[in-house]
Amino acid sequence: MEYLALPPGQLTTSTAALACGVQPATIRDWVRRGLLARAGGTPKRPIYRVTDVLAARDAPKPTRSGQRASDHVA
Repeated sequence: MEYLALPPGQLTTSTAALACGVQPATIRDWVRRGLLARAGGTPKRPIYRVTDVLAARDAPKPTRSGQRASDHVA
């Protein structure tokens, strides 16, 4: 069950994924990796700020486990 109405500027995991063009599992991964913080909701139904979601989408991501994006040499 999704929320019936959210405050303006807030997204569920599903809507955040749609906004970024990724799967919901990616949003949960960004939270686990510290790129995105929950703004409320419940443990099973978190909500996120639009600005935080977009910042996480645009943040540099490591290409391999333990590798920083700035360490990658093309």
